[in-house]
Amino acid sequence: MTAPLLEVKDLVVEYPGKGFRAEPFRALKGVSLDILPGETVGLVGESGSGKTTLGRAALGLAPVTGGTITYDGRDISHLSRRQRRSLTSEIQVVFQDPYSSLNPSMTIEEILTEPLTAAGVAKNTARTRVRDLLDQVGLPTDARSRLPREFSGGQRQRVAIARALALEPRLIVCDEPVSALDLSTQARVLDLFIEIQERTGVAYLFVTHDLAVVRHVSHRVAVMYRGEIVEYGDGDRVTSEPEHPYTQRLFMAAPVPDPDKQEERRAARKAFLASEAGSSVAGAA
Repeated sequence: MTAPLLEVKDLVVEYPGKGFRAEPFRALKGVSLDILPGETVGLVGESGSGKTTLGRAALGLAPVTGGTITYDGRDISHLSRRQRRSLTSEIQVVFQDPYSSLNPSMTIEEILTEPLTAAGVAKNTARTRVRDLLDQVGLPTDARSRLPREFSGGQRQRVAIARALALEPRLIVCDEPVSALDLSTQARVLDLFIEIQERTGVAYLFVTHDLAVVRHVSHRVAVMYRGEIVEYGDGDRVTSEPEHPYTQRLFMAAPVPDPDKQEERRAARKAFLASEAGSSVAGAA
């Protein structure tokens, strides 16, 4: 059986209550999910549902009160800051705002070189790697010498994606990565995520409030409501034939996708899950 790359089991996250003797606020209430190598799991829910907290917990940015987070068979629920740094090359993140997540005073080359040199990569090798990264995300080589403010929102998000790919991670947490973009730019960036995954085999935890977005990219979808997962399963089924009343409300609010492209993605998702099932049978044999 193919082992999960990331496994979250009975995860509880609590924050101190506001005010004297206030009860702690429980943001996550025993959440469980897993992500296979090369898979996209979409995590969808409205603001305050706990979806961002789950992504932050996976990154070590939210306190784990109970349960476990396992990465590649290793419990990473309570790592120290130093231990967490050792996972930098394995787990990366793309944030929502493509401008505030980039240092405005640094050139694109400096932004993309920084994680490489910090990991001990020689400067000449890092510069070569930057050219390759820009090519991967569809930006011209001369973008290296420009500042983030000289790019559109979609182009800045491509830079953020390139930075996340710099250390060749196995998992990227995508925290509302297209919500700040207009619809046409959203579609192009989502297609870029899919293309990169097909080429590199990277896995995504894709956090969003938009069911249409997870429908576009996800193999499986988990729906969060008030700190709990209320529906979890095959992306095509959850986003087209939802069972939980909350998911049904999200479905009614989501735009109708292009049927031709939807059929192509449905076939790709089924092929991926079938290949994983085949690996599981081979492993059992």
